[in-house]
Amino acid sequence: MQEIQTRIRREQKTDQWQRSYVIRADYEATASETIHAPSLRRCRYRGIAKTHGQYVLTAAGADIIRLSDCFPPGTTPDRSPRPPSPFQRLCRELTG
Repeated sequence: MQEIQTRIRREQKTDQWQRSYVIRADYEATASETIHAPSLRRCRYRGIAKTHGQYVLTAAGADIIRLSDCFPPGTTPDRSPRPPSPFQRLCRELTG
């Protein structure tokens, strides 16, 4: 048991593991935010259609909250901008 724990802790210090964990941490934070903010663990409705509707509206609400945190046009963030996503690069290639 100790050998497994030691091996896993050693793996966690590698750059490859940390890069893959960043992606997971992002998804975990999104899921946690969506579940805890509007109390999504308990559905107000019964039935698959109504439950799905609540989930869709909750996700839309979470997106609106995230968008409201964005900077207004014309302002610059304090941190350096993120590199363009693969989708943004593809759009630039297709239009450029």
